[in-house]
Amino acid sequence: MTVRVAPSILSADFARLAEAVACVEQAGADLIHVDVMDGHFVPNITIGIPVVAALNRVTKLPLDVHLMISDPDRYVDAFAAAGAAMITVHAEVLPHLHRTLTHLRHLGVKAGVALNPSTPVGVLSDVVAEIDHVLVMSVNPGFGGQTFIPHTFAKIAAARQLLGSGDRAAAIEVDGGVEPANAAALVAAGAAILVAGASIFGQPDPAAALHALRRAAEGGR
Repeated sequence: MTVRVAPSILSADFARLAEAVACVEQAGADLIHVDVMDGHFVPNITIGIPVVAALNRVTKLPLDVHLMISDPDRYVDAFAAAGAAMITVHAEVLPHLHRTLTHLRHLGVKAGVALNPSTPVGVLSDVVAEIDHVLVMSVNPGFGGQTFIPHTFAKIAAARQLLGSGDRAAAIEVDGGVEPANAAALVAAGAAILVAGASIFGQPDPAAALHALRRAAEGGR
């Protein structure tokens, strides 16, 4: 299994965002993870559509946009038009999840579902065929630098079993407290995309930190 590393700009210096993205792109990042928060679904406000469009102009990496917002259906078209390659919505806020996922695919973006720590993987059972990736939150969403929740390992394994295996199976992404110390175990449990903010951008040398995370993750394959 190929492990992809997605540095999260939530922990980057927003005053020097283009430089931060260029640094990790040159260091071999696979994706750029963009956390969009509205102050309603989560207790924080971050960035929106104009920043995604600006990032799309300065990087060739796919933009992995995580919508931590209460009304994603209202904004997915605009985020897709701004350059998002992947859009992840939260199961907790969507009464018509199937409709949203099929619409995302119609827009030509990869469709993902995020699950909060207390949300069971069973909510995915009726939409497996519409999912390109599942984002398992290993912290309660809203802020970077939080402590990893240990039961995430079992949740990833359960999600992997539900989603199946093979080239066409949805990828499992994990976000929150991801670092070299737990990377191999996350991959061994079934994660294929590691989102890392503080453990990359919060370090003195983000490029070296990215390399360290990838080396650690490859030990779990």
